[in-house]
Amino acid sequence: MKSKLILLSILLISLFSCVKKDDPTLPSAPLGTSKITFENFVGNQPLVLSSAWYTNANGDSFNVTTYKYYITNIKLTKADGSVYTETESYHLINEADASSKFFVMGNIPEGNYTSISFLIGVDSTRNTTGAQTGALDPINGMFWTWNSGYIMAKLEGTSPQSSASGKSIIYHVGGFSGASSVIRSATLTFPTTLVVKSGTTPNIHIDGDVAEWFGFPNVIEFSKKPVLMTLGKDLVNLADNYQDMFRVSHID
Repeated sequence: MKSKLILLSILLISLFSCVKKDDPTLPSAPLGTSKITFENFVGNQPLVLSSAWYTNANGDSFNVTTYKYYITNIKLTKADGSVYTETESYHLINEADASSKFFVMGNIPEGNYTSISFLIGVDSTRNTTGAQTGALDPINGMFWTWNSGYIMAKLEGTSPQSSASGKSIIYHVGGFSGASSVIRSATLTFPTTLVVKSGTTPNIHIDGDVAEWFGFPNVIEFSKKPVLMTLGKDLVNLADNYQDMFRVSHID
């Protein structure tokens, strides 16, 4: 009888030792936040709507009354190549609305980041989804139709050299497919390392130069092309111009 009890005990011990133990729950990786602030300039002059006058690469003088553009699909890259991608990453920068020119990204893994990349415009998927909400709401005046999609960037103003009615200059840059696509990407290296850690919110300051719209590689003369709003090569040229208009001035 005793030997049977010993054998039973051995069998029970063996049985319980074979039961898989639950893996211990690993702690979540620490997360942080970062702010991005956009400031618009014309050359080295701050952009001031309506009242300030500037000169483009062709020597034409102009002012700006409306200035908007989309920044979307933001990514931060670490030195080791790992990437943080912002979720629901759609931001409309509107010079007339100071609150639109900065925002905070959350749930960023702690670490040292060396660069930022984003799209200037709205990706093709959201262009074909129809009218949406938030930054993509048609109420913002940046949506054409389901076929034409979003206006990726918009600049309006006046120039004495303009041949259009009222001396206006109007540039609505849109097109999301094929040869007419004006969606552009930008990758900017940080001048100093972006350190993300819990409890702090570093601020990435990005400057945008409006003068790039009308300069290299496609100089725009207001007397010849004061209004561009039709899908095609002219809008593609504008997008090629302003693709390089951004730089990170500093991080604080």
